[in-house]
Amino acid sequence: MMEVFLSMAWTLASVLFISSLRGLSHQETARRGNSYGVVGMCVAVAAVILGEKVDRAHLPVLLPAMGVGAALGMVMAKRVAMTAMPELVAVLHSFVGLAAVLVGWAAWLDAAHEGTPSALLLGEIAVDVFIGAITFTGSVVAFLKLRGTLSGRPLLLPARHLLNVAVALASLSLAALFVKGDAVDPNLALGVMTLLAGALGVHLVAAIGGADMPVVVSMLNSYSGWTASAAGFMLENDLLIITGALVGSSGAILSVIMCRAMNRSIWSVIFGGFGAEPAPSSGPARAPEGEVVATDLDALAGELRDAREVVIVPGYGMAVSRAQHAVKQLVEILRAKGASARFAIHPVAGRLPGHMNVLLAEASVPYDIVLEMDEINGDFARTDVVLVIGANDIVNPSAQTDPASPIAGMPVLEVWKAKRVVVLKRSRASGYAGVDNPLFYHPSTRMLFADARDGMEKLVAKLQG
Repeated sequence: MMEVFLSMAWTLASVLFISSLRGLSHQETARRGNSYGVVGMCVAVAAVILGEKVDRAHLPVLLPAMGVGAALGMVMAKRVAMTAMPELVAVLHSFVGLAAVLVGWAAWLDAAHEGTPSALLLGEIAVDVFIGAITFTGSVVAFLKLRGTLSGRPLLLPARHLLNVAVALASLSLAALFVKGDAVDPNLALGVMTLLAGALGVHLVAAIGGADMPVVVSMLNSYSGWTASAAGFMLENDLLIITGALVGSSGAILSVIMCRAMNRSIWSVIFGGFGAEPAPSSGPARAPEGEVVATDLDALAGELRDAREVVIVPGYGMAVSRAQHAVKQLVEILRAKGASARFAIHPVAGRLPGHMNVLLAEASVPYDIVLEMDEINGDFARTDVVLVIGANDIVNPSAQTDPASPIAGMPVLEVWKAKRVVVLKRSRASGYAGVDNPLFYHPSTRMLFADARDGMEKLVAKLQG
């Protein structure tokens, strides 16, 4: 009877998780998809607790621990700012990796205590611990980079690729010794492999530059899924296998899509910057030519009153200042005056996939005026005013014009083709990639130096007056 109940629960939870991913693929259904995921997780947790593998004597310890974890998760989710959401995601990925390592070690100690474990189980434990350790330490480094504690510059050690290969081969050899079990102490083999995998995770992510961190976060999401799936094989839990495979495959697909959007090789993400350096013959990066021309709110308000086609390009600066609500007011004013006002979203704007879409959805911006890069890039030539709010690298023309630029070849929003470009930033500082932006010196560009929220609120007030 219990087996039938668990089978039904696993099936229902799996269907809910698949429905959740399907719902999250569109803005209109994202809230419903999130609800499916919550319900599916509740079903899965209840099935595990009621299953035969959980000793009822342990419930007085298990249930309070789950309650504490749920409470901490709710507090973190409620308190985190949208600008810190990428950091939170990285931390959650590290939790998954750490949990996989601990579960793997627990499974090994339990199997060793009960008798002679099978080679298949030992292999599953080794895979789970290896991927989990890489996910844990790599996610911690990603968190520190996103938080600014570590520099966004890549750590490029001499012969780093050979070092990665050597560590990976050493880990594989230790895993083989662990599975074989009669050559060395299995605890020593598994312990050293865990440390090597953790060091490999640190080095892989440390070697990736700040501009590629959104892809790294997505890839770590994939790793967390695969390590969960490996744990499912180890624990003989079908739902964990299915869920991990869903997360792992979807994260990998998203990483590939984002790499294409940034003209990056997926292998440079997996292997820590492999092939990411510009060609040695490309020479030094070009210095921007021209002068920066500043503007003020009165001039910008006048240009917006006369404009018929307006495109807004949001970036991380909008997220930092939480200016999305003022931006929505601006759009409403422009549309009420008969102008076309739309948003241009770059796939890697912000610090997380979909970062800008979530911010605009939070401000209840209509979905039909939020367009992706491929949908709107051809419209800039007929646009009267482009308002860039806190974005930098995603509108940098050197990606197309300078082969020596660190972002060379990265598809960008071609805002410089518009009649007027106004960049709202607090300073002329370079973006997350550390690259100067020739757009600031372009003849059609004007710089409005202000905090995004304060500047937008004052601009709205002038247009309403």
